[in-house]
Amino acid sequence: MRVRKLTLAAMALAAGLSLTACQNDDGTDQSATPPTASAPSAADGGSGSAGSDQEGGTDSEGKTPNGTGGSDGTGGSGGTGGSGEDGKTAKCRTDELEITAIDATVGGDDRGTVAVDLKNGGGRDCTLEGYAGVDLKTNAGTLSAKRTGEQAPTVVLADGDTVTFGITYPVNDTGGSGVRITGLVVTPPNETKSVTLDWPGAASLPVTDGSGTPVQVGPMGSAGQGG
Repeated sequence: MRVRKLTLAAMALAAGLSLTACQNDDGTDQSATPPTASAPSAADGGSGSAGSDQEGGTDSEGKTPNGTGGSDGTGGSGGTGGSGEDGKTAKCRTDELEITAIDATVGGDDRGTVAVDLKNGGGRDCTLEGYAGVDLKTNAGTLSAKRTGEQAPTVVLADGDTVTFGITYPVNDTGGSGVRITGLVVTPPNETKSVTLDWPGAASLPVTDGSGTPVQVGPMGSAGQGG
């Protein structure tokens, strides 16, 4: 009986050793629960600020995936939104304007008036700002009109629209021939190219030593007595 018990005990021990060897053939415990994977960090190529490979994302330099600048507008696709620099409407050029002049003197006034129209025919909106240059051609030489000094507004002139300014001058009631006017030269604001027109007002100015009423020009949008 003792021999039989020892034999059974030896067999049980051998069976246990054999089972243990089977469980550790690949070096791991097959019954263990596998570890849970952790979320990748920014350094591992995750969703951090350097995620330029993500669709619609931006890299650390603020560039979008197509290589253009970010939302600060320094290199983006947004335009200025205007036809001139810094988004402003470009100035009216002399060649874009149809310039005409008519006599606008009102009966009883002690000064004569000429109204000058500037019509935009350039096919785009444009801006007039300040005073036009006005020179009268006379038989005694060129006479430049003086500004009235009124505030000159900025006028955005739509294509096909017209703005008017006034020229006033002293009436020659001396009975003499005076200074004969032979033409009118108009230069739009901030331009160097001029247009020469027929003078539609009175034929002459009184001869003066410079102390009389000057020829004056009003700002854009003015008419009548120098504004």
